[in-house]
Amino acid sequence: MEKKKIKTVLLLGSGALKIGQAGEFDYSGAQALKALKEEGIHSILINPNIATVQTSKDVADTVYFQPVTPEFVERVIEKERPDGILLSFGGQTALNCGVELYGKGILEKYGVKVLGTPVQAIIDTEDRDLFVKRLDEIGVKTIKSEACSTVEEVQKAAHELGFPVILRAAYALGGLGSGFCDNEEELLAQAEEAFSFSPQVLVEKSLKGWKEIEYEVVRDQYDNCITVCNMENFDPLGIHTGESIVVAPSQTLTNSEYHKLRALAIKIIRHIGIVGECNVQYALDPNSEDYRVIEVNARLSRSSALASKATGYPLAFVAAKLGLGYGLFDLKNSVTKTTSAFFEPALDYVVVKIPRWDLTKFHGVKRQLGSSMKSVGEVMAIGRTFEEALQKGLRMIGQGMHGFVENHEIKIADIATSLREPTDMRVFVVSKALQMGYSVEQIHQLTKIDRWFLEKLKHIVNIDEQLHEYAHLSEVSEFMEPSEFKEYLQSPEVALLLRAAKVYGFSDFQIGRAVGLEHRMKMEQAGLTIRKWRKMLGLVPTVNQIDTLAAEYPAQTNYLYLSYL
Repeated sequence: MEKKKIKTVLLLGSGALKIGQAGEFDYSGAQALKALKEEGIHSILINPNIATVQTSKDVADTVYFQPVTPEFVERVIEKERPDGILLSFGGQTALNCGVELYGKGILEKYGVKVLGTPVQAIIDTEDRDLFVKRLDEIGVKTIKSEACSTVEEVQKAAHELGFPVILRAAYALGGLGSGFCDNEEELLAQAEEAFSFSPQVLVEKSLKGWKEIEYEVVRDQYDNCITVCNMENFDPLGIHTGESIVVAPSQTLTNSEYHKLRALAIKIIRHIGIVGECNVQYALDPNSEDYRVIEVNARLSRSSALASKATGYPLAFVAAKLGLGYGLFDLKNSVTKTTSAFFEPALDYVVVKIPRWDLTKFHGVKRQLGSSMKSVGEVMAIGRTFEEALQKGLRMIGQGMHGFVENHEIKIADIATSLREPTDMRVFVVSKALQMGYSVEQIHQLTKIDRWFLEKLKHIVNIDEQLHEYAHLSEVSEFMEPSEFKEYLQSPEVALLLRAAKVYGFSDFQIGRAVGLEHRMKMEQAGLTIRKWRKMLGLVPTVNQIDTLAAEYPAQTNYLYLSYL
């Protein structure tokens, strides 16, 4: 078997830390190195990021803190003489570097085999013209676009397609240099920016307002395929995935839509010939089953790390093993040690990823969100309901928020404009709008956020309003005897309301503020008082574990979460 001949493997990291790439890919690289170690293969890592897990002692056998560029990588290859190279664990930087090494004949010169997805398959997904042609061969719809190498070609393509259009810099990660253009002036400005990042610029017809859906797909060299996870963006197309709240699994797709897109993802990965893991991104018409494939990432992406942690399925670990020549049927689930890796996880919980910005650190930065990334990190929250997971996540993003409601007063000059033109505060603008009486339909028309998500957010606001009706609770607790107050708390309307608040993600402090405790005691005491009341009702959380078969086998991808359901 191929894997038995491989003694030394070179893994390319993600290059220098920057917005859109680097830290996000540490998880993927660390998992791949773990897989190599398990196989007894000598691993060589090139990654200039010293504060990452993959560069820690004993993760890789040899580490080079050098830039991930063809010049430096060639010198390492010349010295170390690896048998194989892994390109898909360091984001776009590693992928571009690998393609360049292949094109210059450096890999062939030193007899280095590309493990996993063949380089031609990578080129087929990266070059837009080739990508569209390859998908046309199997009748899969893509966004109508033109690849251009001059500003004049960009202008011509935009007029042929008709405004609005989106410009994308080819071979760039994080939507670098991309943006929507509604007129000639915006087009010229965006084209100049896009060409500063890439020699090729893609002009595409805008599908702003369509749903954005992603599938994480795994394939081995024997053509076995599974979809590990699908995800849905809270925001419609027009905002980069890295800037949007992402929910796994998808919540608003019909059964027919889910299976149609799943079948297409498997069809695409087989036709292109990817070995390992890939990410397929779709635009889906909210009013029909019409779709377009936005892109296929023939590598581990930020979404792959999210999918791994959300499902307990170690995508990068499995992808590395598949690159060494294993089949899915050969591998055991590294979490359970009993089930096969040849299965699709089933989620009975909701995972929400929320981006984190630090825009206040930069003077003069535009707060508007679009197709280019500005976020510097993200948080992941798990719950039994969308509302619970969202509120947990909003407490973690470091913006001083307590959840979707009961935050400090947010001043917004023009709600309608803020809804129409998204910023890093978008979800809190939606909260403010709902509390001011905007209907779900009004907000949907301004934002194009799916009504299902907006109904769930309205549900949080409704619970908050009900809690405000019990602003007398703090007074009642003071003049009643403890036994009387306990009996009062146990009355169905109060007990059920407190339970609903916890099930749908309210913290003790949020509840305390809603019922007026904050005005009568210190902030931390308000939360502790609610905790005491909860315990009178026996309202305590349960600890749940992703992949419950894994209790005896703790692993990096095995997550615990608290829930009140």
